[in-house]
Amino acid sequence: MSERIETLKKARERMVEDRDAFAKTLAAPFDRDKAERARLKFIETQVVIDAIDRAIAGEQATPAAA
Repeated sequence: MSERIETLKKARERMVEDRDAFAKTLAAPFDRDKAERARLKFIETQVVIDAIDRAIAGEQATPAAA
C-alpha cells in the first residue's frame, strides 16, 4: 500500500474519532448550545471524511508513478 493511501487512512481514522465525539454530544441530554455546535462540527467532519474517502479511491484507481 502506498504511503499516500496509508496517510489518508490515518487521517480518516482521526476524523472518525472526532465525529464520534460530536455524535456523543448529540446523543447526550439536550443542551441547545452544545448540540448546535456539535451538529455543525459533525456535518463538517463528515464532509472531510467523504473527501478523504474520494481521495483514497482516487489513489487506488491511479497506478503508482514510477
